[in-house]
Order: sequence, then C-alpha cells, then structure tokens
Amino acid sequence: MSGGAANDRNGFATILICNNLLLRVGLKHLLENTCFAVSDTVFDETAPWRHHFSTQPALFIVDASNPSEELLAIIERLKQRLSAAKIVLVADQFDVRLVRRGFAAGVDGFCSAARGREVLIKSLELVMMGERILPGALVRSMLSQVALTADNDQDRPMAEPLPFDPGMHKLSSREAEILRCIMQGEPNKVIARKLDVAEATIKVHVKAILRKIGVANRTQAAIWATEHLPKKQDRS
Repeated sequence: MSGGAANDRNGFATILICNNLLLRVGLKHLLENTCFAVSDTVFDETAPWRHHFSTQPALFIVDASNPSEELLAIIERLKQRLSAAKIVLVADQFDVRLVRRGFAAGVDGFCSAARGREVLIKSLELVMMGERILPGALVRSMLSQVALTADNDQDRPMAEPLPFDPGMHKLSSREAEILRCIMQGEPNKVIARKLDVAEATIKVHVKAILRKIGVANRTQAAIWATEHLPKKQDRS
C-alpha cells in the first residue's frame, strides 16, 4: 500500500493499547492468523510521542473500558504523529458522548468486546477500508434518540411539518430492504448472506442508496431511514 501506515508482509501492523493483561492476551489470540499482525510492543500510554516503531503501525486497538480525558489526549497525539494509522476503541459498551468526542479526537471505529471473533475481524477490516464503524446496539440507541427528538418537535405549536422528500420514491424495494438492514447496523457480508446475493452486489446497492438519498455514509443513511422510510407492516 502506498503512503501512510502500510501493511507489512504479514498483514496490517497492529499495536494494542491496553493495560488489562487478560484483554491484551485475548485480543492477540483472536487476531492470530488474520491480516492483523499484532506487535509484542507494550505501549506506554503516558508518553505515546516517544515511541519509535520498527514498522509503522497501520492500526491501534485501544481498550476504552475506562475512558478518560487522558485517553482522548493520547488518541489526538497519535493522530498528529501517525495521521494515516487507524484507531479503533474496544469496550463492552459505549455512550453517545464518548463516540462524539472520540470521532472528534480521530477515532475511526468503535467495536464491542462482547461480540464474536468474526464480527470483530470484519469490523476491523471495514475500518481499514475507510469505513467508520459503530456497534449496532449503539446505532439503534442513537436512532431512538433522533426519533424521540423528532416526536418532541412535532408536539410544538409552531413546528413545521417535514418537507416532502422525493428521494424516498427513488428507492427500489430491494434498496429499501437493504436500508432497513443498515438501520440494524448489519455489515454488507451479513446483509448479503441474509438476502442470498453476492457481497459485491450489496456494495453496489449501498452506493446507489447513499447517492439517491443524498447522504455520505451508512450512519447518515440509517438516520435518514428512521425519519423517512415507511415502517414494515406486521403480518402476524
């Protein structure tokens, strides 16, 4: 790969920033025989700017079980020094405030430690491809907050109705089905398996959906969908 943090012969050079020995050993074990070559370097979180890496890291996986101002400061310093490297936070759960501040500091993705090995690896692969990743549960929570805000706005006496959006009528039935899967935080591979089509086909559909509804990424598409996509009727 050209420029920035490149992958070496064994895969993407990966550094773990984790004080929890069990979690560090567990992550290293989970990433064995994958494209992520985890370094044995024990990262000193107190002075990240002093590190001299033998191979320029492509990915930092950071334990965010106990997020702090110092952790966000470390991420900002890493991004200043290694702007091309990706940074992913791992924790059992995240709150919206941490996600917002994390993205502002330079975080590229958030992965739940409670999910399985395959989900973790696929999430990391998507990050390396340039996607921003959020756990599905967190996306659904954020969408619920958006929906609640929208309901509150409608209750205001002077509130104006949402303008008619012609983009809703441009979506095919298959595109609408895929968009509902995106709302659930499902990656392309899972959607492809569910719909029994090639993953490349899903990628083409996703690009078309983003273009039709005028958004830049999957998160924005999910928010758009919760406001505009007709709800599925319960046939039970």
